Amino acid sequence: MFGRGAGLLAGAVVVALIVLVGPSTPSGGLFGGSPPADAVRDAVPNRVMTWNICNPCDVSNEDRAADIARYAPQVIGMQETCVRDVEKIRNHLQRRYGLVYHVEYGTVLQSWGRCGGVPWNPGGFGQAILSIAPMKDHVSVEYPDGGSEDRGYMAVTTTVGGKSTRVFNTHLAHRRQEEFRAEQIGVLTAEVRKYDRAIVLGDFNAVPESAELTKMWALASDADPGCGPSATGVCEVTTDWQSKFDYVFLRGFVSLEQHVNPTENSDHHLVRTDLKPT
Repeated sequence: MFGRGAGLLAGAVVVALIVLVGPSTPSGGLFGGSPPADAVRDAVPNRVMTWNICNPCDVSNEDRAADIARYAPQVIGMQETCVRDVEKIRNHLQRRYGLVYHVEYGTVLQSWGRCGGVPWNPGGFGQAILSIAPMKDHVSVEYPDGGSEDRGYMAVTTTVGGKSTRVFNTHLAHRRQEEFRAEQIGVLTAEVRKYDRAIVLGDFNAVPESAELTKMWALASDADPGCGPSATGVCEVTTDWQSKFDYVFLRGFVSLEQHVNPTENSDHHLVRTDLKPT
């Protein structure tokens, strides 16, 4: 009788859990299952996004994935990324929203303080590019001098607007380190100018009229049509401290529209633009 009673009690607990949790929670419910059908959708063709996701920050990767899925870009350049976080974000995007991204990394340092892990195997920190279309010819370059922290750029070739496109993603030296950023932009632009069709995403840590951005402005236009190197330009701010630091620079593309979307999940806003090739 004791065994039968215990079995009945266990069965009642399972039934109660199923009723309470349900089969359609964001993680698929206690016992797995598929995400809600209305959450599964395709990425928006020719939409690109840049986002400094903020690390180390007390932010849920599920919330970061929800921010990305809200706009469903074809290509995303992320800065201040930890490899482990990006993998979790990709997993949420696929399981919850049906968005399946390829990924490449531009790791510039192994950082326990930034990304956790164990002392002998700290997490990789740097940039990442996510793309719905496959990527090839991936490179990851660390700048000769990152300033107060290692910095670099990465690049891949993928398809945007039906055209083979070189996509760069960078994070330049901290604010008040103009001399380091000037050297870094020299390294970056030497590569960008090799391509007639290129998209340069990133956190440049510099406002548009900064002298160190001159070489970048000579090669490409910002996706924000009202923004330029003149201090009189009308540039949307992209950070919580009311500065524009985040850019989508274009060569061989025109911006159909750009939007800057604040988020509670980073001190940088999400910057997205819809493109067409020229």
